[in-house]
Amino acid sequence: MFETITIETDARGVATLTLARPDKHNALSAQMIADLTKAAAQLSADDRVRVVVLTGAGKSFCAGGDLGWMQDQMRADNATRAAEARKLADMLGALNSLPKPLIGRVQGQAFGGGVGLMAVCDVAIGVQGAKFGLTETRLGLIPATIGPYVLARMGQAMARRVFMSARIFGAGEAVALGLLAHAVTPQDLDAATDAEVTPYLACAPGAVARAKALAQRLGGNVDADAVDHSIKELVAAWQSPETHEGIDAFFARRKPVWQE
Repeated sequence: MFETITIETDARGVATLTLARPDKHNALSAQMIADLTKAAAQLSADDRVRVVVLTGAGKSFCAGGDLGWMQDQMRADNATRAAEARKLADMLGALNSLPKPLIGRVQGQAFGGGVGLMAVCDVAIGVQGAKFGLTETRLGLIPATIGPYVLARMGQAMARRVFMSARIFGAGEAVALGLLAHAVTPQDLDAATDAEVTPYLACAPGAVARAKALAQRLGGNVDADAVDHSIKELVAAWQSPETHEGIDAFFARRKPVWQE
């Protein structure tokens, strides 16, 4: 049913949603975005599922946007760019509003869109030694579509430490920023994830769903205006000469002009 992800549900009702492009560091392709959107709808409707664990296969959790997808955006017109950005935004929104607890099991590095996936989890546990970063500005882009969720997770003051600089940071700083709840050894990751999952199995599923929706509403949930604005900003960034220079430099394996 899915090309880029897998879903396995155990006898307890814990569904493990795995990004399954390890050879591509689980980068977000158009197909993966579509698969995740469908998976969110499927998991939402499945009464057997009590908790969802989001993780990745291989060494990386998610390296951000797929290189082929980025090249397609460079060649596309603005209407196509906006449509593709909308698909990404809808996928993040579907995971963010999932009426089940979403636990991030972050077994490796995450950049760009991968940080966005972490931000839509209710809680994320990562491994010590993993690296993270909002690296879009190195390419002349901005962390637009993921921005509303990153800001909702970190808060403005924390987010501004890493939102514009493309600085790479470690798991300890990810905890301080609020992106991760805990950073543990790889050997302890499964136990730490299960410690987050287990309490929900003693809770009424409907009450959990209502409590999650209430927390998002009271906490200032990401609204349609913010999402629409992020899409417009991303389309504008794709039009920028800086983006063309940054993407060209990346694929040519040279420094962009602002680094020379």
